[in-house]
Amino acid sequence: METGSNSDSLDKAETSNGRGNKLGSMLPKIEPFVPKKDQNHNPRELRSWAKRTGFVSHLSGETGTASSTERFDSSTGFHVGKSGRDQRAGGSSPKIEIDPVLGRTRPNMGVEIEMDSGSGSGSRQGRKTVADGNGLGEKVEERKVGLNGNGVENGNGNGKGNGVASVTPLVVEEKDEEGKGGRDVEIGMYPEGEEQGHEGGNGHHPGLKVGLRDNPGLGALIYYGLQHFLSLAGSLIFIPSVMVPAMGGTDKDTASVISTMLLVSGISTILHSYFGTRLPLVQGSSFIYLAPALVIINARDYRNLTEHKFRHIMRELQGAIIVGSIFQSILGFSGLMSLLLRLINPVVVAPTVAAVGLAFFSYGFPQAGSCIEVSVPLLLLVLICTLYLRGISIFGHRLFRIYAVPLSVTITWIYAFFLTAGGAYDYKGCSPDIPSSNILVDECRKHAYTMKHCRADASNAWRTAAWVRIPYPLQWGVPIFHFRTSLIMIIVSLVASVDSVGTYHSASLLVSSKPPTPGVVSRGIALEGFCSLLAGIWGSGTGSTTLTENTHTINITKMASRRALVFGALFLILFSVVGKVGAILASIPLSLAAAILCFMWALVVAVGLSTLQYTQTASFRNITIVGVSLFLGLSIPTYFQQYQPESILMLPSYFVPYAAASDGPVHTINEQLDFSINALLSMSMVVTLLVAFVLDNTVPGSRDERGVYIWSCAEDVATDPSLQLDYSLPGKFSSLCCRSSCLRA
Repeated sequence: METGSNSDSLDKAETSNGRGNKLGSMLPKIEPFVPKKDQNHNPRELRSWAKRTGFVSHLSGETGTASSTERFDSSTGFHVGKSGRDQRAGGSSPKIEIDPVLGRTRPNMGVEIEMDSGSGSGSRQGRKTVADGNGLGEKVEERKVGLNGNGVENGNGNGKGNGVASVTPLVVEEKDEEGKGGRDVEIGMYPEGEEQGHEGGNGHHPGLKVGLRDNPGLGALIYYGLQHFLSLAGSLIFIPSVMVPAMGGTDKDTASVISTMLLVSGISTILHSYFGTRLPLVQGSSFIYLAPALVIINARDYRNLTEHKFRHIMRELQGAIIVGSIFQSILGFSGLMSLLLRLINPVVVAPTVAAVGLAFFSYGFPQAGSCIEVSVPLLLLVLICTLYLRGISIFGHRLFRIYAVPLSVTITWIYAFFLTAGGAYDYKGCSPDIPSSNILVDECRKHAYTMKHCRADASNAWRTAAWVRIPYPLQWGVPIFHFRTSLIMIIVSLVASVDSVGTYHSASLLVSSKPPTPGVVSRGIALEGFCSLLAGIWGSGTGSTTLTENTHTINITKMASRRALVFGALFLILFSVVGKVGAILASIPLSLAAAILCFMWALVVAVGLSTLQYTQTASFRNITIVGVSLFLGLSIPTYFQQYQPESILMLPSYFVPYAAASDGPVHTINEQLDFSINALLSMSMVVTLLVAFVLDNTVPGSRDERGVYIWSCAEDVATDPSLQLDYSLPGKFSSLCCRSSCLRA
């Protein structure tokens, strides 16, 4: 480094620009730096001279001036201190900007971070020359910073800066005093001392015990895999308990549908782990498909069916699910989903997912209340486990938070067995199997309803189910295709896609350094459509989609290995062929199943509303959109559901809200279209999605306010090895898939 040359270089720069005279009048009188004779050039003397002359205003009381370890980005106004220790310690040094030409301080304008409104990634880099206190230039490699919803940099942000900003390491090429070569100084600044992004190449994200690509061993993989699926037991096994009895099916039919759901869920999870987004997300029967299934089940055409009612309705559902799944696959593989992602934001996702859970408020406790002595203890027990005992750790595992649902169901089920064995529901002359003859006996007629919902031995599924039964395609017969039901499932598949988009983004924040690209999201949606096609062919009664509750499980357990999910899915497939497993699950009393579903639906509402954390929740714009969407999403369907003059006498009260498709107010020349419109507008999630989608994309609002999802771009995957391992297809399949189609930006 040439010392003593600052003044000369400054004069030369001014003269070459033809502005020497004008700037000369503005420059303060600065004495040239002259080192002491017969001594080597001492950097301390240079810093002392720079401090006296005003090139550096150092008010923090620390020694040292502007050097290679203290930099200022003049383009963004973001001051980077001497080391990451100052930021981590919580100390703040004055952010004084030095004009490299005039040598004067500029007013402190605060921290200003230039947001990357494009891809939200940090892959684009550039070289910038920053003048130091000696008039010399340093080459600083700066990196554009993307902020997540908490202000922490990981390239997956939503354009918010309301937290502590974490800056990627800045690499400074510092020349030594003799001007020979240089050395790289890497300075990292992370909030609370945490490291950024991926650690090494194992996919281990900070805060996780087992990362996305970790392999903790065979035993741990089996344990963690079963852990994931047991924590989601309510979503996987209780939907048939609601649907099959409403379809007129027997206990044996319920057991068969449960086995089919386990098989389809296992296959779908494995396919998604390898060929979808590759995030550790469980695929299975979602509550999104339950409401439209109940609408179709309670159509006027099926109310008077007595013979083969279950099979006929199941075939109708199969045909509608197959059409909806084909639409969803086309949406993903064609790239239309990438365009739709620009219009889907947290303000749209949050009320839509919340409306999925709120849609069942008329079914939940009315069914659970059929046996208060069983349902209320179950609700209290699951709340105690999840809220009051969540901090208790047993052998290093918080069992009450992870296994709240299966533990509560098992304990309450045993309690119901004791009530049954103790004779609480024994009535003279009445059969516990609830045969039709009981209705003819006056003494049994008033007890038949209680016996059916409360007795733990009312189901004969265990006695009639085979030990081995392999679910096979088209086991209920050839699917039936109708325009009215197909149109319903097409719209519902769109709602499921919106739900999955929010789940993908939330899961990526937990397990990966950056979110997936729009192409990867499209690939995941396309594969969900294919898995729903499998569900339609096998006849599970609902489509397959990403279970939103799984992000809650990952957040609690800190286990995110996709290998573990594959092992758990293999066990799910194994259990599906053991007929007695489905029979045991089918014998759960209906009131007990309804009680636990009350908790699960409430959890869906909470998970949906939690998506608002990525937005400015105090914004009046967002509050209004979410509030209006939810209110109209509940009120408009109620208007359609009031047109039930013929249904009230033929349906239970808890099914009346799902019968508006046949008796709604919309009447056109086409009865098929009337059925579809009345059905769609009687479903809360559809109305909520329409209102939120229109308002969020038409009402003005900044990106920060809306919490716009920022996805990675295709170039990131090509340059970032960690992203390639996280989201790219495995092995030879990656080369078979063209980059332009699989990683479409």
